[in-house]
Amino acid sequence: MAKGDAPAGPVVSALMLEGLPPNNASHMLRLDCDEKRARAVADLIVETFDPTETAAAAFELDGGPQWSVEVYFAGAPDEAQIRALIEAAADAEAAQAARFSTIAEKDWVEKALAGLAPVRAGRVLVHGAHDRSRRRANDIGVEIEAALAFGTGHHGTTLGCLKALDRIAKRRRPARILDVGTGTGVLAIASALIFHRRVACGDIDPIAVETARANASANGAGPYVRPVVAAGLRHPSLQGQYDLIFANILAKPLRLLAPQITGAAEPGAELVLSGLLARDVPGVLDAYRAQGFFLAERGDIDGWATLTLRRGGRG
Repeated sequence: MAKGDAPAGPVVSALMLEGLPPNNASHMLRLDCDEKRARAVADLIVETFDPTETAAAAFELDGGPQWSVEVYFAGAPDEAQIRALIEAAADAEAAQAARFSTIAEKDWVEKALAGLAPVRAGRVLVHGAHDRSRRRANDIGVEIEAALAFGTGHHGTTLGCLKALDRIAKRRRPARILDVGTGTGVLAIASALIFHRRVACGDIDPIAVETARANASANGAGPYVRPVVAAGLRHPSLQGQYDLIFANILAKPLRLLAPQITGAAEPGAELVLSGLLARDVPGVLDAYRAQGFFLAERGDIDGWATLTLRRGGRG
């Protein structure tokens, strides 16, 4: 995200969690500190708690250099435990400075996503309604608003997948595409608009599926993108063979789903995997090497890795 393109308001860093944030967040924490501590605290929170119950965002305040961390909880948090985590990630001063409060249901999503600048990956421009005018003549515009599922393109994992999609689109036209853990549907929608192909997609969270379906319709991709509620690939509409598969989820489910994902891949397929911190990469690569897939490309954005894998060859 280019700071020069950002509208007035906070600039959200790539530490914003994507995937399954709490659908009914009722409590939040805010901590104002420097960038180093903000990133460390947000990272530890994301790693420690169930992403279906807790979400964290770190962002730079107007004018800098001060940053803030906001953490959203589905229920009342154990304040002593959270302060201990903050002290471990930063220091005692930061732990004492953290402020807890209650919030209105759903307000946190719009608050966290308000003011985000458009994000570009080649021809694809992911933006909100207020930035439609920023589209260029040949852009593939994907309009995503604040919703109960993350996936706006600002997070390093989603942006990494969009960049991988752009590279793939420059050299071939996949015919059968699958998006596992679709979230807001941004990857499925972008793929459908680029290739004019149906994109099979699913997510374990019903609210994410509802959001993705609405986004697909709003972006004119409804006939191509029909997300379903599914754990992994366990849905009849996801069965089949694909030559491009996206899975932007988390390291553990990526490892567990390796047999399912690779089993759905055609001989010449490419897999684009993300949701990975650098330390997660070796374990994920091992899981897919065991299925005959090796690393072809890797991209890193703000500490998050995106892997493009192909069958055979050497990693």
